[in-house]
Amino acid sequence: MKTMDVPVTLLWPIRKSMAAKGLDWEAFCAYAGIDVGLPGRTDARIETEELERIMQSAADYTKDPAFGLHQGQAMHLTDLGVLGYAMLHSKTIGDALAAYQKYNDVVCGQYNAEIEIAGDEAVVRMVPRQSGRGFSRHCIEDMAASLVQIILQLSGKPVNLTEASFSHARQAPAEAYAAAFGGVIPLFGQEHNALAFRKEVLDYPVLGADSRLFAVFEGVVEDVRKTLVQGLVLSSRLREWILSSMPFFFPTLQDAAKEMRMSARTLQARLKEEGTTYNRLANEVRRELAIRYLARPEHTVTEIAYLLHFSEPSSFHAAFKKWTGKAPGEYRAENGHIASPQAAFGMASD
Repeated sequence: MKTMDVPVTLLWPIRKSMAAKGLDWEAFCAYAGIDVGLPGRTDARIETEELERIMQSAADYTKDPAFGLHQGQAMHLTDLGVLGYAMLHSKTIGDALAAYQKYNDVVCGQYNAEIEIAGDEAVVRMVPRQSGRGFSRHCIEDMAASLVQIILQLSGKPVNLTEASFSHARQAPAEAYAAAFGGVIPLFGQEHNALAFRKEVLDYPVLGADSRLFAVFEGVVEDVRKTLVQGLVLSSRLREWILSSMPFFFPTLQDAAKEMRMSARTLQARLKEEGTTYNRLANEVRRELAIRYLARPEHTVTEIAYLLHFSEPSSFHAAFKKWTGKAPGEYRAENGHIASPQAAFGMASD
């Protein structure tokens, strides 16, 4: 069975952990047998098993049996890139965890979260993206500890876990688990890797968006708005609305019809009178945003795929090649600047 791969950017938290411990990254890379420049290749991917091997090597190198727990505790939302951005712009913890669940496999790790309500509790189970695989202890403990940190950072309130459980045996000191999980000592050798807490936590409001991250989005959107929001009345209104929706979701025809207070059939008929369709308008917005994001080096192609709400990077690659005749990476390499509005506008297809 072919193993899945994950973004090479997942090595950055390991590098950050090394720096926090005062350890030399190049020396660790020599120890672990990896290329010292690998984390800098932001669009590269590595196999899941290779990430797990590097995590174990990091634990061995630092002589820290709780390496995964400690890395998860040190996690900051900005470590999650655009996934963290989306969570910061969610209304509640429940919405943020739903975003995590939906897009984690696109931009983040080898495990995902399944959320279930059981009576008065919410249970978050950590499951592998690839069926039939086991769990890497340090990776799954990292994910569990980071989920606790995510909720704390988003809401400003402790999670107060009612229970934590892992399928593996305990190998780190009990006090390390207690520190990561608010005093709760997990159960080990269980069927599931899971965190349980009162379901009211899902209703905690997210305290506020990261203004720095949102400013990046606003700058990109303003460029696109100047290009697209013009011309016929309904088309212009829809482009503006699609742009305003894109930080949070990619709106469907039905969403648009509801916003415009008309039926989907009427909306399509009105747009036909203006010589366009809803799919064409939506793709124009996506295409323009893609071009602007590709001109900014801080975003990887995988992250841009998420920002544009594609279900997976390959779908974004296919769409962008259809729009421009080039793959996103190829376009970025050939265009160190934003294309002119005259060249960019009007080429998106249905």
